[in-house]
Amino acid sequence: MRRPPRAISLPPEPTAEAVGSGAALLGVALTAAQREQLLAYARLLVRWNATHNLTAIRGGEQLLTHHLLDSLALVPHFLRVTQGGAARALDVGSGGGLPGMVLAIAVPQARLMLVDAVQKKCAFLVQARLELRLGNVEVAHARVEALRAPPFDVIVSRALATLAQFTDWTRHLLKAGGCWLAMKGRLPTDELAALPPQVRATVVPLSVPGLDEQRHLIEMRTT
Repeated sequence: MRRPPRAISLPPEPTAEAVGSGAALLGVALTAAQREQLLAYARLLVRWNATHNLTAIRGGEQLLTHHLLDSLALVPHFLRVTQGGAARALDVGSGGGLPGMVLAIAVPQARLMLVDAVQKKCAFLVQARLELRLGNVEVAHARVEALRAPPFDVIVSRALATLAQFTDWTRHLLKAGGCWLAMKGRLPTDELAALPPQVRATVVPLSVPGLDEQRHLIEMRTT
C-alpha cells in the first residue's frame, strides 16, 4: 500500500509590516499601497517560480531579505543620482524583475524599461506589469547589446556579468551625464581593476536588514 505524500511546510510569506520596517531601516518610506504592491509582486514571483524557475529563492524570509529588501537598498542611491526626478532607467538582465519591478513600485515617478534575453522571464515581467498596474514599466525581450532605445538617465543591474561587460554592452544606451548602478555581493576588486580608463567607479557599501552577507553598489560614470 502506497503511503500518502508527506505534507510540505512552506516558509511564511513576507508581511506588510516586515517590508515596511525593513524599508524604513534603509531610509525608504513606503505607502501602504506600495507595501501591498510589493507583497503582490512577491506572491506572483513565487507562483510563477514554481513552474518557470525564475529564481533559486522559493519564498519565506529569504524572499524578503535577498530580493525585496536587497532591491530596496538601491532606492536611496537611485533617488540621489536622479535627484528624485522622473528619470528614465534601464534594468539589464532583469530576470524576475529585480531590482526593476521593486524600483518601479518604490519610485513611481521613474520610468523603467526591463530587458531580458529569456522569453519566459519577459512573459513573467509583462504579467507582473499588468497585474500590478504599473504604467511606468516597459518590458523588452532582447539582448541588451542589440537593444535600440532613446538613451537612459540610469542603467542598473543586479549580479550581472562583469563591470566591464556591463558598461561595454550598454554604453550606447546611456545618456550623456548619466550613470550605471551595478549591484554586487562581495567587493569586485578584480572587476574594478579591469574597467577601461574612461569609466570612473565609486564603491558604496550596502547594509541590508536581516542579510548577513556583503553587498556593494558600484556607481560608474564616463570621464
